[in-house]
Amino acid sequence: MSSLRWKIKTLDLKNARVLLSNDDGISAAGLKVLERTIKPLVKEVWVVAPETEQSATSHSLTLRQPLRIRKISKRRYAVDGTPTDSVLMGISQVMKDCRPDMVLSGINRGGNMGEDVTYSGTVAAAMEGALLGVRSIALSQVYSDSRTVHWATAEHWIPNVLQALATVDWPTDILMNVNFPPVNANTVSGIECVRQGHRKIGGGITPGTDPRGERYYWIGPQREEDRAAKGTDLEAISRGAVSVTPLSLDLTHQATLRKMKAAFS
Repeated sequence: MSSLRWKIKTLDLKNARVLLSNDDGISAAGLKVLERTIKPLVKEVWVVAPETEQSATSHSLTLRQPLRIRKISKRRYAVDGTPTDSVLMGISQVMKDCRPDMVLSGINRGGNMGEDVTYSGTVAAAMEGALLGVRSIALSQVYSDSRTVHWATAEHWIPNVLQALATVDWPTDILMNVNFPPVNANTVSGIECVRQGHRKIGGGITPGTDPRGERYYWIGPQREEDRAAKGTDLEAISRGAVSVTPLSLDLTHQATLRKMKAAFS
């Protein structure tokens, strides 16, 4: 598996062994929904997730302290580390004798669209699965300003998404990023394959002073985003569609690389 050129083959879903993880923690509602949803679809479900919430940890790996794995019940484990740690431990330790056929990360409470994917622990867990050569998919449920989370929407549409993706092969350095819109399941307009849009968290930073007179800064949830750009995850979600986006682990921009080679030749 030293090369990233081979393809992840199509998957026989009903005979698949699946590893679930997330960044919201082992007790998160979204993980429970995912576990309940996936069990009737596959042969075997394992859960290895962070002990506590790890949102926005991105693809961080614990190197300067030991990791501990706590067995909760049959095929359910908690890791006192990041989402990346959890998937790495899940594949290389917990499931070392029964390697998973697929990694599912989520269901995240909140969307992971646009530049969110560079911060997201949910996407990072799927990224780690892909790096280890396993078909990997990140799943997120967008919620509205009212903070109502339509878990039933993700629960209803996940089988459709997974059954379709099971028929597709893709390069091993690709992971799938899926977002479900903040609408009732029966009003979803469909499933659309789209590119990553543009939005940036942290546009609003709120300063303050603590009781000791020390200055602090709170990074807010405000985002600058473009929901109108056709063919993007943000635009699809805004119309009530499920968005599916293939993300590449190779961040090299080939067109710029060609220009640089010409400049340095």
